[in-house]
Formats: sequence, structure tokens, C-alpha cells
Amino acid sequence: MTRSIRPASAAALRPGAPERARTVASRPAAAICAAGIDGSRVLAHTTTAHGQVLLVVPTDGEVCTAVRGSADGDLAALLMVTDHAPVPLHDAVRAQVWLSGWLTPVDPADRQEALLAFADAAPVGALLDVGSTATLLSLDLAEVVLGECGAVTELDPEDYLAAAPDPLAGVEATMLQHLDESHPEQLALLASRVPREWVAGGVVRPLGLDRFGFRLRVEQPAGHRDVRVPFPSPVSGPEDLGAAVQRLLCAAGRSCPER
Repeated sequence: MTRSIRPASAAALRPGAPERARTVASRPAAAICAAGIDGSRVLAHTTTAHGQVLLVVPTDGEVCTAVRGSADGDLAALLMVTDHAPVPLHDAVRAQVWLSGWLTPVDPADRQEALLAFADAAPVGALLDVGSTATLLSLDLAEVVLGECGAVTELDPEDYLAAAPDPLAGVEATMLQHLDESHPEQLALLASRVPREWVAGGVVRPLGLDRFGFRLRVEQPAGHRDVRVPFPSPVSGPEDLGAAVQRLLCAAGRSCPER
């Protein structure tokens, strides 16, 4: 059994679907599918601040070969990005996003600008190989689908491109790993915000962190249950995170006055 429990006002307690999709799409685990190509390797990918979906693939690989050999100069393809939890869980996949459209090589005249935009969004080493062993491709986006918590949501590509990833995406993994490994007392305080009957017989683990708060997973013999523990108010970035976590823990422990 897998359940995601959210209150009726869930829309006010978590990012909207386009932001969640952009956050998932910022994760590194990705593969390309196309006609005759089943899950080919992607060296790097990103969605830039200006709304370009860019990929770096091996120049001698099957994707680049298929794009070059296409009669129309483009290749219908699906980019699948998987979001894995940063701590060990029985079911580590938190979400997936599927970006469908047409792949084309980035014009050499536009390559430098595209590489700079790519680096601003995702400064990865694979960019240094573009022009030698790697090729930069652009995905002309037609469809966006977000899969999470057993549900599938279709998004307008323009809404997806206009959104931005969660501002805590870059620090989430480190924060959750530190919480999981070094602060069981703080995790217990967070778990105290969850109804006891939901936690009974289970093990609570940190699942996610975004500007609205924490997500916890209660792992039980029959499956798991995902719950949200929200901050008093959303944070705007990592610089606000420490104070927000402290206020949340204080409220959970009833050890600090309201500020």
C-alpha cells in the first residue's frame, strides 16, 4: 500500500505542479527514448532560465546518430528524468517527469550562448566535451507529464517553461542526509507533527524538503505513507532555511515562545 496524505488545503502547502515538474527535471538521472532507441544515455540535461530544454549526448551515440540521419532534420523523442530520494528508502523513486518533443542539434552560431545558459542552470563537466566527443541538442517541447505519488499530471509546456525549480533543490540532499544520519531527535520532533495513528508501527524517514516544508515517509510492513510537515510560512531560499527549521522544531517541541 502506498498512500500520500495531504490536507484539504494542500495547494497552499506545497509548490504547484509546474514548479514540482521543474524541480524533478533538474535531477541528473535521465534517459532518452525514441523510435528504435530505448533509454539511451544522456550525459547532461537542463531546462534553462529562458525556457530551452537542452541535452548533451555522445556524438558517436545512437541518439545523435538518429538525429543526424533524420530525413526531417529532427527526431521525435521523450526525455525521462527520475527523482530519487537522497536517503535509502524501500521505494526510492519520488517522482518522474516526461518531456516529449523534437530533438535538433543546436546551431553552431548559437552554441556558445546556449552553453552559457546551460552552465547557469547546471554547471556540469560534460559541457566541456561539446564540440569534441559530445553534441548539444535542443528539445522543442510539445508535452510535459509529471508522475508522483501514483498520480499522473499533464502540464501545459508553457507553464512548465515559465516555472522555476524549488529554491532549496540544491541543498535538499545534504540537509536530508544530515537529518537522517545525525539528528534522530529532530526527526522525532518532526514526526510528532504527524497523527499518531499514521506513524504507529512504522519507521519515519526524511523524504523531501522544499520551500514549503518537509516531507516525511512512514515505512510500514504493508507499504508506506507520505506526509507533509509545513514551515510556518514558505521560505524564499537557503538563507532562510535555518530559521524556518528552528521555528518548526521549536513549535513541535513546545520549547520556544512564538516569535
